[in-house]
Amino acid sequence: MNSDEKQDCECTPPQAKPSPAARADRSSGDPHIETLEASRMKRAAAKHLIERYYQQLTEGCGNEACTNEFCASCPSFHRVDNNAAAIKALDLYKINAKLCDPHPSKKGTSAAYLETSAKGARNNACSARGMNRTEEPPARDHFKDLNYLTEEKVYEILETCGEKEDYSPLIRVIGRVFSSADGLVQSFRKNKQHTKEELKSLQGKDEDKDEDEKEKAACSAAAMEEDSGASSSRLEASSVNKPGPDEVSVDVEAVRRVYSKLLANEKIEAAFLNALVYLSPNVECDLTYHNVYSRDPNYLNLFIIVMENSNLHSPEYLEIALPLFCKALSKLPLPAQAKLVRLWSRYSTGQIRRMTETFQQLITYKVISNEFNSRNLVNDDDAVVAATKCLKIVYYANVLGGDVDRDHNEEEDEEPIPESSELTLQELLGEERRNKKGPRVDPLETELGVKTIDCRKPLLPFEEFVNEPLNDVLEMDKDYTFFKVETENKFSFMTCPFILNAVTKNLGLYYDNRIRMYSERRITVLYSLVQGQQLNPYLRLKVRRDHIIDDALVRLEMIAMENPADLKKQLYVEFEGEQGVDEGGVSKEFFQLVVEELFNRDIGMFTYDETTKLCWLNPSSFETEGQFTLIGIVLGLAIYNNCILDVHFPMVVYRKLMGKKGTFRDLADSHPVLFQSLNELLEYEGSVEDDMMITFQISHTDLFGNPLMYDLRENGDKIPVTNENRKEFVALYAEYMLNKSVEKQFKAFRRGFHMVTSESPLKYLFRPEEIELLICGSRNLDFEALEETTEYDGGYTRDSRVIRSFWEIVHSFAEEQKRLFLQFTTGTDRAPVGGLGKLKMIIAKNGQDTDRLPTSHTCFNVLLLPEYSTQEKLKERLLKAITYAKGFGML
Repeated sequence: MNSDEKQDCECTPPQAKPSPAARADRSSGDPHIETLEASRMKRAAAKHLIERYYQQLTEGCGNEACTNEFCASCPSFHRVDNNAAAIKALDLYKINAKLCDPHPSKKGTSAAYLETSAKGARNNACSARGMNRTEEPPARDHFKDLNYLTEEKVYEILETCGEKEDYSPLIRVIGRVFSSADGLVQSFRKNKQHTKEELKSLQGKDEDKDEDEKEKAACSAAAMEEDSGASSSRLEASSVNKPGPDEVSVDVEAVRRVYSKLLANEKIEAAFLNALVYLSPNVECDLTYHNVYSRDPNYLNLFIIVMENSNLHSPEYLEIALPLFCKALSKLPLPAQAKLVRLWSRYSTGQIRRMTETFQQLITYKVISNEFNSRNLVNDDDAVVAATKCLKIVYYANVLGGDVDRDHNEEEDEEPIPESSELTLQELLGEERRNKKGPRVDPLETELGVKTIDCRKPLLPFEEFVNEPLNDVLEMDKDYTFFKVETENKFSFMTCPFILNAVTKNLGLYYDNRIRMYSERRITVLYSLVQGQQLNPYLRLKVRRDHIIDDALVRLEMIAMENPADLKKQLYVEFEGEQGVDEGGVSKEFFQLVVEELFNRDIGMFTYDETTKLCWLNPSSFETEGQFTLIGIVLGLAIYNNCILDVHFPMVVYRKLMGKKGTFRDLADSHPVLFQSLNELLEYEGSVEDDMMITFQISHTDLFGNPLMYDLRENGDKIPVTNENRKEFVALYAEYMLNKSVEKQFKAFRRGFHMVTSESPLKYLFRPEEIELLICGSRNLDFEALEETTEYDGGYTRDSRVIRSFWEIVHSFAEEQKRLFLQFTTGTDRAPVGGLGKLKMIIAKNGQDTDRLPTSHTCFNVLLLPEYSTQEKLKERLLKAITYAKGFGML
């Protein structure tokens, strides 16, 4: 380039630049320049021929009867991907292979293109902005170099295709852009106006390009200066104005409008489907091996755009496209997943539900279309695993987008166990305490700084994330093993507890508890060998029935002080003077009697609300902290030993056990009358100070009914409650009632509970309402389900006369009699987690007609039923047995 040209480039506006043809005329006297121009024209012609070969290989000529073996329209042609087509096009150019006539939509343009390419085609293309619509080249030429999309460009192509009633150009553009990660990342960017200084800076980056490329950049810059809609071009994509850490550069609303326009056309929808199949493996490779997100955070845009496709859950996608996309999405690094969660958390409930149903439908489809068992584990199905990982992202968006309370956390009062420099026997045996690294926490929770328990009300109910077909085929023993080993090769669904129902999670917890019991037993035996002492491998409690609290309290307090690890051993209870052998049934009655005694209103440890039938810790109780610690230990032991207790706590107790403080809204079920009063105070429209005359001093009664005064703020009796400070008054009142007034009692209670459950995945797996279900069982007694699952032994069958009479009698019982029957047969009057259908009761024949009463093995849920001669006798004997059913004897 001579100095005149250089000056011309620097000073002339883009619109006024002389075309390549003009410069060629101006320098025609120079033979060297003429040679360069001729060489350039040859290169342009060669490039155009290669492009035509490529187009022929990828799109064809449109003639269904084409016989050219190098044309995609030929029936015998074997399609290749874009990369292979580009290489093949170069080879065809070299051998001067046959070229078909262009597609009908391009006829008449090919020869013209060849002519003008030698005389300044770039200049013509640059000046095309000034042409009328009727003078524009046909649609296929106009959009063939379009490698990214904007909303305006989509509408322009759609309009052009509608006029010609030929949507193939739009289909090709969608196929090209949506099958390219780079194309999608650059598409549908948010508008951002460029200043002239930014445009000049962007132009300066192209100084090293040849003349053709410089002119192309100048054309783009001029177009951007005139048209604010060019905000989504490649120049703008490299804008220095980057989004914030939680913001994305894609215009989600524009994407939704585009999808709503395009998805109505079946052919266009097929283009989205095929593009996704081609795109997903490349994206997975980029994320797995090339660490692409860390280099370009905008890479997340393509996932956002694809997930806005409302047809992802349709059957066409479920077989190939969606599984491939889920595998790619599941490879996103943790920061990218967290960013996606924050974006989706701002979506509406309907949009969250659509994404949830998309992944749930894929999981269900894969589960029911395969036969999973202990040899063919669902954990090994890549599509199910990937969809579950994707569902986790939506789940946390559902949590984060709901009613979240990240404050009001209980302070951890447990002192850390000092680490000894000496190796213990457990460490030598590889059995060191598993809680050294703390309770298990989901890494995405840590990245987001939010936990499931922080969410008071999610956008969608938690139940919508449970997949029942998956729970039915999951081999929980294998899944638990993968959960504990934590290998990268095997996925455990316990790492995504939201997808599991309470029954499945309870089974996982059962395995964890049993393995821990066996581990403690093994350690005890080895200690005995090393130290020469005879230690008990069980947590053995010997109690007197009429002094059960004193005996249990003394024994458990000694264990808690001397070696709390013994609480992790399997419980073995013996009633003094009775011959029952504890295989589970004796423990059930022990728990029942302890609970009855501790919750006795005459003792005064708890207050009882007649309207809600719930108990609350009594702040004025005279009982020692040891008694409350015992209750916590009993609750923990009940979970640990898979027993159900008849306790009636408000939900705030379980929330506090899981680490959250009580707040005003928790008063609704723990103190409903107080809640109603405070709510009326908040909604009062008059003057609170003048009409109610309340101060920041409150009163409550002690155990004997004497009034006690408490200042919510210093000198509270002198601070009136006004319309301005009433929210503070309500918050402080709730804080006192639910936290401060019972702080001493609850800390002791929680300490006892954590003595047993501190190493358990309980907190990781279960929400507070599921903890209540674990401890209390189901209150719904479905005896029809119990009849369906009951098994028979000793000569009885489902159709035996006595069995038919038995179920007729049981179904006729009143509610209280049904509970007595359950108590007699199983040791508890509550249904287990999942209902009575999960009980697995056995009715065994116990001889011919007799005057003896029915008996039971509560440890194994076995009812021993003689073959009574009449239904009346059966009913009389059964009622007498269940009414007088305390104590254990040898059968």
